[in-house]
Amino acid sequence: MNAYTTEGIVLKRKNLGEADRLITLFTKKYGKIKILAKGVRKIKSRRGPNMELFNQVEVSVHQGHNLDLLSEAEVINTFSQIRKNLDLVGLAFHVCEVVDSLCPEHQAHPRVYDLMLGVLDELDSGLVHRFEKSLLEELGYLPREHKEIDTTLYIEKILERKLKTRRIINRF
Repeated sequence: MNAYTTEGIVLKRKNLGEADRLITLFTKKYGKIKILAKGVRKIKSRRGPNMELFNQVEVSVHQGHNLDLLSEAEVINTFSQIRKNLDLVGLAFHVCEVVDSLCPEHQAHPRVYDLMLGVLDELDSGLVHRFEKSLLEELGYLPREHKEIDTTLYIEKILERKLKTRRIINRF
């Protein structure tokens, strides 16, 4: 079984069974990956608090047959300013949803990772719009010389569905 270590941002998580979680990370080296975190929902889990949404973490992972397995996790940045403001939490959810929806699994996009770190560091509604535009350009969905557009609407056209966080973004 091969093992690797990588840095990533927790995009989403889904509870499995009584104590496990399926974690979606966006990493600089491997792009979007899904890992199984066994036992992280147990009260005594050392890794559980590290695998919260929006956390920037360094993880050690063992490659499995179907899913990679989390073995260690250490927090690099919790983006504590986001957690203190409900409006910023909504914007961070939106950023995570857009990255999760537009980026395929196992395709590295180091520039997108850096863009995401930048937007989470200084989160506000104007910055989210610039982030969406830069993300669309970086992933090849939008020509760089393109004029102003409603990026949220454009993303929804690409996805052929409404974003779950649309109401949050429309408030700003």
